[in-house]
Amino acid sequence: MPHAKAQIDGKTVAEADSFEIVEGNVYFPPSSVDQNLLTKSSTTTYCGWKGSASYYSIEADGKTLKDVAWYYAEPLEKATHIKDFVAFGKPVHVVRD
Repeated sequence: MPHAKAQIDGKTVAEADSFEIVEGNVYFPPSSVDQNLLTKSSTTTYCGWKGSASYYSIEADGKTLKDVAWYYAEPLEKATHIKDFVAFGKPVHVVRD
């Protein structure tokens, strides 16, 4: 069974046996993400086939990692399978096996 984990500074931010891979990014189900480590950001971006992305920042070792995670609350039709799933960018380390 596949498994994925997202970590920052040795702290696990998300871990799941069920996830989605889109454009090389692991999208974690919302229930697998430690929401206590995330802070909603006002940043948004737009993808032509996924829709509007919203962002989270992460507090790690006294530093704020701004906009290091994103999700699609209202994805376009082709991306409904990742609705509310969370993906992470660097320096969050994502591994899957």
